[in-house]
Amino acid sequence: MTSHSTRAARALAHLGEVDPALAVLALWCTHRDGPEQTMTHGVTITYGPAFDTLALPEQVGTVAHHVLHVALRHSARAAGLAERLGTAFDPDLFGLAADGIVNETLILAGHAVPRPAITLTDLLTTAGLTATSPLAALEHWDADRLTMALHSDDGRAKRVADWGRARGFSRDLSPDDSGGAGDQADIAEWRNRMLQALEAGRKAGSGIGRLGAVLADLAHDSVPWEIHLRGLLALAVMDKAHANWRRPSGRWVARMAQSDQADGPVPIYEPGTTRTQHRPRIVIGLDTSASIDPLMLRLLAVEAEAIARRSGAEVHLLAFDTLVHSEQRLDPTGWQGLRNMECRIGGGTDFRDVFRRAAELRPSILVVLTDLEAPLPAPPKAPVIWAVPKLTTRPPYGKVVEIGPMLGHHH
Repeated sequence: MTSHSTRAARALAHLGEVDPALAVLALWCTHRDGPEQTMTHGVTITYGPAFDTLALPEQVGTVAHHVLHVALRHSARAAGLAERLGTAFDPDLFGLAADGIVNETLILAGHAVPRPAITLTDLLTTAGLTATSPLAALEHWDADRLTMALHSDDGRAKRVADWGRARGFSRDLSPDDSGGAGDQADIAEWRNRMLQALEAGRKAGSGIGRLGAVLADLAHDSVPWEIHLRGLLALAVMDKAHANWRRPSGRWVARMAQSDQADGPVPIYEPGTTRTQHRPRIVIGLDTSASIDPLMLRLLAVEAEAIARRSGAEVHLLAFDTLVHSEQRLDPTGWQGLRNMECRIGGGTDFRDVFRRAAELRPSILVVLTDLEAPLPAPPKAPVIWAVPKLTTRPPYGKVVEIGPMLGHHH
């Protein structure tokens, strides 16, 4: 254990008696005394003066609370969500989600959690989300997915934030990306530590080990869907070199010079290369009859905007149902319009008109946000990315990126 905390020494010693799993995890944490409130930052837990005023069971519960924050990588994951959502990210919403999961886990494990405590079931009830039982909630929700669900609806976000303030919530962890929010080695290492600790607790029959590995919040190795989309977009608009038969390659010129000096045979002509002259163009088709979460549209806008700014690509938005009913060029000042756009919803879907209009724009790539619940026309000349909330039917052409809140794979 890396520890220079005199405040937490007694509680840490007692933690080993009541919860072997958390005692093992505490060995991987750094424990410090500090001048302010008790906080988690990365793998460091800083205990404030108010910690001394707690009874021993509540001190143990507080230590356990922050050890779980560290073991579940909440600081790094908060940093990752801050990067994904940009200015839309509310660290208090992540803090509420993380605290709810940690406190619900500790209560089920028999720990005393200082009051007032944010619990996952109360949080879900306030947000109007699924909360059948504490155990089922822990099996279903992880901090990232719950945070995205809270961010996806402004009314829900405000209701939850107001509820948290009324309960006296104060965020006790801060984002930390020093270890890399998506560091796969770090994710795997902490997951293994958690599983080993839970096994030790299960054998002892006490603490969080009694719950088994039911936590959906265990460190996972999924890659956010925006990362996949970013790679596909970047590849499509990359400035590619093409053969230019009017210009010889440097290698051929050098070989010709050698041939002249040696009076040898003339080498076979090799063309040079030239860069693409036309400006790359991204077309986004938004199926307004589909169930597209506003937050998903915002995240796609962030990725498309970033690619456009780096590559100089034009970006056009075509909103459609059976016909294209709204068209907007998004660069360089139209991005806010996409993030806050209101357009007609409902009705049927027909891809023919949006494909026809997209073809007229001659895009480098066509991205279609849709549920794919309509017949597909013949494939266009440009490559296609289907961005779908949930893949039910695999299309015969194009790449598919599932854009659920925590989905991280493409097809």
